[in-house]
Amino acid sequence: MADQKLKGQTALVTGANSGIGAGVAKSLGQAGANVVINYVSRPEDAEAIVNEIKGYGVDALAIQADVSKEEQVQAMFKQAVDHFGTIDILVNNAGLQRDAKFDEMTLDQWNLVINVNLTGQFLCAREAIREFLRRGPRPDVSKATGKIICMSSVHEIIPWAGHVNYASSKGAIKMLMQSLAQEYGDRQIRVNSICPGAIQTPINTSAWNTPQALNSLMTLIPYNRIGQPEDIGNLAVFLASDDSDYITGASIFIDGGMTVFEGFATGG
Repeated sequence: MADQKLKGQTALVTGANSGIGAGVAKSLGQAGANVVINYVSRPEDAEAIVNEIKGYGVDALAIQADVSKEEQVQAMFKQAVDHFGTIDILVNNAGLQRDAKFDEMTLDQWNLVINVNLTGQFLCAREAIREFLRRGPRPDVSKATGKIICMSSVHEIIPWAGHVNYASSKGAIKMLMQSLAQEYGDRQIRVNSICPGAIQTPINTSAWNTPQALNSLMTLIPYNRIGQPEDIGNLAVFLASDDSDYITGASIFIDGGMTVFEGFATGG
């Protein structure tokens, strides 16, 4: 059993029934937090993760909500607070891609990605901050009044042709995160971003599911391995714990070195 750094706290993780979100939710549960598993589809996957987390000796609850819909987000937070008493940690993880060449991208493709990836983070962060302010500090469980972790990407700084809607959403998350850290720091609300590189999840299967694809991917990663959801989970536990109490407004890249641009290792 992991060190119980988050004992007595409750975390809400959006998009948590697969991939990075599932890995983060499990890590938070192993660290002692009760966990709300948000999902949109595949309730059976969400319930499987709930059952696994309960096996760590904490409580867990699955709640269906589309994070791009204000009324669904508000209902999710109300259900979570009614069940657990409060929320201490929000992991704004839900996100998707709808890729297209820019001159062929439809407005629906643009809007869907921005609505889920960016507006969803706005709506969830707003409800979390409202709850943190309503509840006030709980120094017996955490130095911070509340913690928000925004799931960004290396593409908040790396342009990505063919994925303009996705890269734009992640660049905007950086400013959302930093502005919230600035606005609410004096209330001891910490807001940071995790910026993954290539992580082995269903969203990017085509990048790693053949030896040829994986070898091509490794040309971008100096550390020469693909990341795993538990890599992100370990960082999320750190950012949610008092070990990181003086960190706010930070984008932390977890990418095997992708952002050092390995293509320039031999001079470009």
